[in-house]
Amino acid sequence: MAKGLFDLSGKVAVVTGGNSGLGLGFARGIAKQGGDVAIWGRSADKNAAAKRELEALGVRVQARQVDVSSEEQVLAGYEALMKEFGRLDCVIANAGLPPPRSNSILELSTPDYHAFLGVSMHGAFYTLREGARLMVQRALAGEPGGSLVFCGSLSMYMGLAGKGHYAAAKAGIGAMIRSMAVEFGKYGIRANSIAPGYIKTGMTGENSELNQVDKYFASLTPIPRPGYTADFEAVAAYLASDASSFHSGDTLVIDGAYLVNL
Repeated sequence: MAKGLFDLSGKVAVVTGGNSGLGLGFARGIAKQGGDVAIWGRSADKNAAAKRELEALGVRVQARQVDVSSEEQVLAGYEALMKEFGRLDCVIANAGLPPPRSNSILELSTPDYHAFLGVSMHGAFYTLREGARLMVQRALAGEPGGSLVFCGSLSMYMGLAGKGHYAAAKAGIGAMIRSMAVEFGKYGIRANSIAPGYIKTGMTGENSELNQVDKYFASLTPIPRPGYTADFEAVAAYLASDASSFHSGDTLVIDGAYLVNL
């Protein structure tokens, strides 16, 4: 197992949406530093593939089908985690729906609005709240500490025409994370958000040619390329480690300086 500044030996992390994309990147970074990982995702096949990849790094991995919009499934997920691992050190609330393909918020129906927030906002809340509950219980038993992480986006800072509910979910949980940092700091629990810029994931991942969308965003970014999931491995390892024990209430913008270049 790894030894060093970001050593995660003996620590356990939950990553929602951890079976692909950024979520798998977060989980990979934690596993590379010796941390055990529970990945939650809705696809059994993707969960199984991610589990095999992470176990090859020499850590324990639990993969579970969890729809975070269901409070009951979130609670069951934590129960299974505690039964197998006996502790929780880090939660990365990453599961969420992609930005909708819509040109106007006037086209957004009320059912679609609620369904979207059910996963992207309420699901993150259930995940973070119940993870914090376990960390507080451990602190009261004599072992303070823990890390709550939310994967937001640059929409926390920008207006997006037609995607107001996406921006609202990201900004809303970002505000909740700051509140959690204030409330739970006395237990040694820190709470932070990550705001990625344009990231190339999935079928158009790191080993494929840049498409027109990739090239467009790269042209606007001072570091002229898209982001990759590998760019987030060390971020996850840092936030899960004791090296970040005094870092709380922050939003880490990882975007190649795109935002400040607008």
